Amino acid sequence: MSDARTDTEAVEQANTAFYEAMEQGDFEAIADLWLDERSGGISCVHPGWPVLSGRGEVLRSYALIMANTEYIQFFLTDVKVSVAADTAVVTCTENILSGGPAEDGAELGPLVGQLVVATNVFRRTPDGWKVWSHHGSPVLAESEDEEDDEGAV
Repeated sequence: MSDARTDTEAVEQANTAFYEAMEQGDFEAIADLWLDERSGGISCVHPGWPVLSGRGEVLRSYALIMANTEYIQFFLTDVKVSVAADTAVVTCTENILSGGPAEDGAELGPLVGQLVVATNVFRRTPDGWKVWSHHGSPVLAESEDEEDDEGAV
């Protein structure tokens, strides 16, 4: 039986590796972090996209995102990890800064900020914790705290 703190730390490391691979545009690392087909169906929802199912479809989506994103950086906040047996759930807010392909000879396209709330589900495997499902939803509404601050004088 594994120690709960050790499991939580291992899941946190797997979650961090997932975002670092995206930042570095490392497709092989992304592919290695997802469960393989024998371990069960995987799914992914990128903000504004339909549900993607199966390893081929999910990995193809990451290849497309990486091919069309010159720069991306994730600042994770509100990270919470829950582990139950061989399954773990990580919820967090992705504070994303990204830039697309440059235009008119510029080094980098305009940078855009976005807030996304994400749920990452991991499964324990003999090779460590692997992503089973990722769901990212854009934050479209202000929080109550932000609304309260706007009304303050």
